[in-house]
Amino acid sequence: MDVTLHLAQDPEADRLLGRSPLAALTGMLLDQQIPMEWAFKGPATIAQRLGADDLDAHEIAAYDPEAFAALLSEKPAVHRYPGSMAGRVQQLCRYLVEHYDGDAEAVWRGVDDGKELLKRLQELPGFGKQKAQIFLALLGKRLGVRPTGWREAAGAYGEEESFRSVADITGPESLAKVRAHKQEMKAAAKAAKAAKKTGA
Repeated sequence: MDVTLHLAQDPEADRLLGRSPLAALTGMLLDQQIPMEWAFKGPATIAQRLGADDLDAHEIAAYDPEAFAALLSEKPAVHRYPGSMAGRVQQLCRYLVEHYDGDAEAVWRGVDDGKELLKRLQELPGFGKQKAQIFLALLGKRLGVRPTGWREAAGAYGEEESFRSVADITGPESLAKVRAHKQEMKAAAKAAKAAKKTGA
């Protein structure tokens, strides 16, 4: 795995995401309730604060929880909720150590069926169906991991040129399109909620 992603919009952080399976998974985990670039810059920030050039699942899993939370809380914080997200990152790493000997890439290495891969991703702590589908689309579209039926398993996120999620970002232009799509979805959800209230 060695490609350049454009999710953090920061060359060093993006290089790490493209060569480190654990960094990519961690960025996806952090991608909620904060801007996408902030989330995907997180793995590089964590590695830097650990004095390493990559993340190590064994090291993070064994790290003192309070010290790890403090590490993520240092300014600038890795997330809006650095304490709870530190716990989630450690949970993910413990799961990877327990089930995949700490090797994040083993989650998808050699898996030849899209449904099976989606199931494995959904079993990861902090990965619901939507997050798992987006990450599956990211693997297929950007990282060359394409088991049979991966597009179908990724649902709408697997569609070509869909500009729905991080899986569709290749640079500033596509980032703007994904942002616009997300704003449309939010506005539609808001309108539906308002209509429901009026109807009720």
